[in-house]
Amino acid sequence: MVKKDRTETLLALLLLQQMKPASQQEKIVQLNIAGFSNLEIANILATTTAVVSQSLYAARKEKNPKQAKEKTF
Repeated sequence: MVKKDRTETLLALLLLQQMKPASQQEKIVQLNIAGFSNLEIANILATTTAVVSQSLYAARKEKNPKQAKEKTF
């Protein structure tokens, strides 16, 4: 179990190193695509899960404004 956590953390760090000039939102999206949870992303980037959730929502909204608008309450 510990080895898996270390492997996942190493994968995240390698991914972030490749994306060094990327914005925080781009990093969040890429880590999400790589399969990391919002909590894991928040811990890796030293931020909160609320920031991660908002960034992912904003990215989805930018990608498909009509679909994001339909999902809001």
